[in-house]
Amino acid sequence: MLDIRFIRENETEARRLLDMRGQALLLGGLLSLDKRRRALIEATDAQKARRNELSREISEAAKRGGEISDLKEESRRIGDSITAGDAELKAIENDLESRLLQIPNFPHASVPPGRTAEDNLVVREWGIKPVLDFTPKDHLALGKELRIFDFERGTKITGSGFPVYHSAGAVLERSLVNFFLDFHRERGTYTEVTVPFVVNRKSLIGTGQLPKFEEDLYLSNTDDLFLIPTAEVPITNLHRDELLNESELPICYCGYTPCFRREAGSYGKDTRGFLRVHQFDKVEMVKFTRPEDSYAEHEKMTKDATAILESLGLHYRVVLLCAGDMGFGAAKCYDIEIWSPAEQKWLEISSCSNFEAYQARRANIRYRRSDTGKPEFVHTLNGSGLATPRLLVCLLETYQNDDGTVSVPDVLKKYTGFGLITSSGVR
Repeated sequence: MLDIRFIRENETEARRLLDMRGQALLLGGLLSLDKRRRALIEATDAQKARRNELSREISEAAKRGGEISDLKEESRRIGDSITAGDAELKAIENDLESRLLQIPNFPHASVPPGRTAEDNLVVREWGIKPVLDFTPKDHLALGKELRIFDFERGTKITGSGFPVYHSAGAVLERSLVNFFLDFHRERGTYTEVTVPFVVNRKSLIGTGQLPKFEEDLYLSNTDDLFLIPTAEVPITNLHRDELLNESELPICYCGYTPCFRREAGSYGKDTRGFLRVHQFDKVEMVKFTRPEDSYAEHEKMTKDATAILESLGLHYRVVLLCAGDMGFGAAKCYDIEIWSPAEQKWLEISSCSNFEAYQARRANIRYRRSDTGKPEFVHTLNGSGLATPRLLVCLLETYQNDDGTVSVPDVLKKYTGFGLITSSGVR
């Protein structure tokens, strides 16, 4: 959530920043509501002061045996006015909060202008595109021939977008999750946590998925609980409504969860196989930092994600998203993309975002500064570290052999227990 005080005092700048995201119109009516709210507070405070003054006058007049009926009538009228004012103030504050929850974050000064992916900037690239001396098979063909995925039975059980991992495919997918967790934990930066896979409405408001993106979520109406779209939601809400000590920061977590996304509105896009699924596994990185440290920690988080890809030997690039292509709550975001030899295109494998105080203000996550003793909002960051579906696509396609087998990267062999996947098994 944005700071209404900043918007009020810097209206021109706020409009400019939101215009970068094509959302300047969302400020319409916001400042007039805020002006009415402040006027009501001032008027009501004055009325309450007058009512207190009348209470003293009535008491003193009563002691003297003086006339108090007019004073009581004035006090009654003021009381009625205060009640009406409080009711109007509550309605305005609810409307104001509802409007603020619909407004995206301001882009950071380093974020390039632009509205679409065409305006994003490639900031670095690692490795070289794999060149195979045979026609590469895509992950669907490899999965079928090696009998490691079963999309048809997943569709039968649940519906499209819910894959079944089979035999070596199941082991490989689980091995990737364990590898990701160990990688982050052993680097000494992240504390591993296991969190619930369902969350309440307040948690999703805190991280920005609600109210704007409810149609993309799976909801249990009976309990008003949601399947999580990402571990970002429960992990960030670990410290909701808490006041942290500055000495605790940065707090860095990593955690595995399945992720559930309806992907409403994605029809017509490329939905083949693992390119777009409704349930997938992911390890998430989440950080809580001091404001002055958050952008350095953002760079570190992005490198933590890319270091995994380097250890797997997968060609990748890091893309700085333009203002119009960023996620709703991000102030700055890097997408990490890996190359698919069969698809012959880049596939997004991770997004690493700095939300600044946007989520912290919604979730009321603060820390007490050691120098002033005053509470301030932390900055929150998160990034995929990593998700498995598209990584599996590129891993299988990159490490396929001309005889139809797939080699397992060396760093994964201690997790899988095998180094080669064949149509007849593993070895």
